[in-house]
Amino acid sequence: LSENNEKYHKLKSNLETLKNITERYEGYGSSIKKVMELKEGRKGIIGVVADIIKVDKKYEVAIETALGGNIQNIVTDTETTAKDTIEYLKKNKYGRATFLPLSSMSNKTNFNAPDALEEKGVLGLASDLVDIKKEYEGVAKYLLGRVMVVDTIDHAISIERKYRYTVRIVTLEGEYLNVGGSISGGAFKNNSNLLGRRREIEELKAAVSAVSAEITKSKEQVAGLRAELAEVR
Repeated sequence: LSENNEKYHKLKSNLETLKNITERYEGYGSSIKKVMELKEGRKGIIGVVADIIKVDKKYEVAIETALGGNIQNIVTDTETTAKDTIEYLKKNKYGRATFLPLSSMSNKTNFNAPDALEEKGVLGLASDLVDIKKEYEGVAKYLLGRVMVVDTIDHAISIERKYRYTVRIVTLEGEYLNVGGSISGGAFKNNSNLLGRRREIEELKAAVSAVSAEITKSKEQVAGLRAELAEVR
């Protein structure tokens, strides 16, 4: 019981910290935070890209790499909401932000090399590997519909050569092979993991709930043992 109580408080503390970080949009630019402060009062602001995209842990690094700075783009319902919010940023000198109005997002992928998807090591188009509500599919197609996810850099390089450096590829470890032949890669320095935050929150909630159930069970056992002890005395 004592061990589980300790575990519970630790998990609960981690959960609260992560919730606070997520709600305060830490790791995002100051202009993004200012816009997200408006979200409650301004109906058309839906959220940042990381708010509307869910992804399996396996693909998190690849998808976050494919998104790059676009992960901080703000999704709005219409161009009018985007225009009004840009006016707000300009008026208050809060900096710049990029907006993705759903009304101007197309559901078409326009991927230029469908045959490449059959190559060895290809896991699919990045836009097909994310979990997103139907009304936001246009955003996923726009940001991720032209990027292939491949298991390893070796497979990625051989695909790039075959298709004469005309496709964009991201690997599971976060290497990015761009059109024209450039390759980006290395170790992630910061653990911002903007995409994984909501998944971690869900996992921590489940862990807190499981430990809480264990505590209840242990309390019942302790009560039973105390009753036995009193009887023996």
